[in-house]
Amino acid sequence: MMRPLASALLLALTITFSHASLAQVEGPVPTQVLVNVDAKSVPLVSASTLTIAVNDRKEQLSAWEQVTPSNVQVALLIDDGLRESVGREIDNLHNFIRTLSPGIEVLVGYMQYGHVATAQSFTTDHQAAASTIHLPDGMVDMSASPYICISDFVKNWPGHAAARKARFIIMLTNGVDPYNGSASIMNQGSPYVDNAIEDAQRAGVSIYSIYFGDAGMGGGMVNNSGQSYLNQITEATGGINYWEGVGNPVSTAPFLHNFQGAIAESYIATFLAPAGNNPARDLVRIKLSAPKAKLHAPSKARPGNVE
Repeated sequence: MMRPLASALLLALTITFSHASLAQVEGPVPTQVLVNVDAKSVPLVSASTLTIAVNDRKEQLSAWEQVTPSNVQVALLIDDGLRESVGREIDNLHNFIRTLSPGIEVLVGYMQYGHVATAQSFTTDHQAAASTIHLPDGMVDMSASPYICISDFVKNWPGHAAARKARFIIMLTNGVDPYNGSASIMNQGSPYVDNAIEDAQRAGVSIYSIYFGDAGMGGGMVNNSGQSYLNQITEATGGINYWEGVGNPVSTAPFLHNFQGAIAESYIATFLAPAGNNPARDLVRIKLSAPKAKLHAPSKARPGNVE
């Protein structure tokens, strides 16, 4: 049985540590975001030329480092509901995986029924990863909403690295959310897209996409709806949506090449952000700019996401 004095001391220590933890959480904490610098518009971009606002308040960058292949994870996610026409892109997808810079960790997954099915976790064996690519099953509604799949994937990002690496997703999908209730361009308020954006921002994942229409879903409204959603999620997470009008691309190869360039032109920006009472859920607004440079950066980030 614990003595009264010991109980009092334990209570005091618990309160002290609780207050210390709370104070630590509420103060400014190191936070990172991935930033892509568009090489076509480039002047030299450095920490001194960048301006960052956090919740509309200007802050200074504490670090600005270009990503290196050994610090990158890429998830290639393919919509398992796409039809046979995507089969002509299999060789391009194989080549994309095999030509990634040595040291990059890659994973191939198929978005189906609200989750991502994978044959293996992230690996630097690009040949092995490429061998897991296959034709999508192409069943109607198999992918469910790609955004539900994205949410599940980023919240359970595979692997447990000691230090978090730069996280990229490149997904091949029509972008349609069948649970939105309508494919009309006038009905673009999907909670599943919103959730996927917030989940990716909390996980520090930059999402890129290649629009590829589903032969089983026709009509311009469907095309416009999917492309609109893909624009939303890529812009909000600092990525790019690659597409050519309403039709499928003649080839995905140029887009996959551009994505590889985007990885090489990405930087990790580190700054201080105020943490709220629930840093696991809170997000802060981020805005980066540089003179005469086009930047792709997430609009929000989770404070203290340096792991």
